[in-house]
Amino acid sequence: MAAAPPVYRCQELVKRRAGGGTTFELLVPELRIAPGEVVVLRGPSGCGKSTLLDMLALALRPDQAKGFSFRPEQRDATDLWRLWAHSDLDGLGQLRGRHIGYVLQTGGLLSFLTARENIALSCRLLGYDARGLVEQLAERLDISAQLDKRPGQLSVGERQRVAIARALAHRPVVVLADEPTASVDPLNAKRILDLFLELVRQSGTCAIIASHDWQPEPTPGVRILDHRIERDGNITRSLFWG
Repeated sequence: MAAAPPVYRCQELVKRRAGGGTTFELLVPELRIAPGEVVVLRGPSGCGKSTLLDMLALALRPDQAKGFSFRPEQRDATDLWRLWAHSDLDGLGQLRGRHIGYVLQTGGLLSFLTARENIALSCRLLGYDARGLVEQLAERLDISAQLDKRPGQLSVGERQRVAIARALAHRPVVVLADEPTASVDPLNAKRILDLFLELVRQSGTCAIIASHDWQPEPTPGVRILDHRIERDGNITRSLFWG
């Protein structure tokens, strides 16, 4: 049986930032991510993990690309580089809102909404009925008792679990997570990560996780992408490929 077409396909994807007479360049020579796959971007702070996640989230414009496509469902792939080249922010926003969930390092919750309202937000914006789903996710993540509290009343670990529930609520094709357990203690970090991976697998969602210290035991279906640093004069280049 032929392999399913990739959700993401990147070729020579580049993002640069300059300052102080030096240039940092993130380069993705070739990257394919399959439907339902869990991929971990591993590397120290500053190597470009978050930058790559932001580009995959359609929130950050690449500086150049030979190929950059997104195929969230059984349909023709969308040429993301073409959308960026034409500044089609509406098209990018529609793809992002419907098909992508994003767990930020800080959770990114809205402080004036309750946990319940934060989780249901993506569904409400898309016109989906979230009744029952919020409670189901909250029960799985052990935050049912926190649903009517605002983020400021929650612990760091509780906020991160609310952020995970929010990212999964609208049943996205892709979930991106930027250091999802960096702010919690090791015991809670493992618990949160195990729950996150379990929910991702059950939903068939593709997940891309950025982590500087990913050390769990080898897990079937989890692919680790390490980076490599190259230096050329005043250019520091970080490469991810896979």
